Amino acid sequence: MKKVIAIVDDERDLNELVRSYLTKEGYETKSFYAYDQALLHAQDEDIHLWLLDIMLDEKSGFELMDIIRENDPEVPIIFMSARDKEFDRIIGLEKGSDDYITKPFSPKELVLRVNNVLKRSYRVDSGQLEIDGYKIDETQRKIFQNNKEISLTTKEFDLLMLFVKNVTVAFSREQILSKVWEENYFGSDRVVDDTLRRLRKKLPDLNIHTIYGYGYRLG
Repeated sequence: MKKVIAIVDDERDLNELVRSYLTKEGYETKSFYAYDQALLHAQDEDIHLWLLDIMLDEKSGFELMDIIRENDPEVPIIFMSARDKEFDRIIGLEKGSDDYITKPFSPKELVLRVNNVLKRSYRVDSGQLEIDGYKIDETQRKIFQNNKEISLTTKEFDLLMLFVKNVTVAFSREQILSKVWEENYFGSDRVVDDTLRRLRKKLPDLNIHTIYGYGYRLG
């Protein structure tokens, strides 16, 4: 699942430049050009990081940060500011921002800072994976969405892990039978379709594609 980054800056050229670099890096972006426009999305749960200009049209990025953090205290925030004042930097860090970059800045430097903040903020423990909004604990063989556990059978979980560990790889039904049910299974390959149908029902956001006449692929 792509990380979503919100860019809040009333300088349209800079906003678009930042958006372009982040998109090339593989992120999904949302651009906002005014305080009120960004405020409408302050409670969006799909935003993984906010880039906030301090000087907005009506109010400050500091005020917007307070509202964003009321909804999600953990979401990372990076301030962008043309005001190279130590006072602003201190306020931003004291308020709990994750980084602060002064304009003019190199877009490549900003991308590096975004990458670093996201790695720190969304570090996944060993034995845990994330895919399409689901968190998988391979060690305990459990899967969660929004902190709620989803119950899978043994073969449903085995089938899921085959896809998760081989994203974009296309598997035929025969290959899936061999890898998940192993060589001692002598039934019909329809068991693959049946198990996958149950998996899709339980995990509707899982991006599994059907390759007609062949098999399936994740991603």
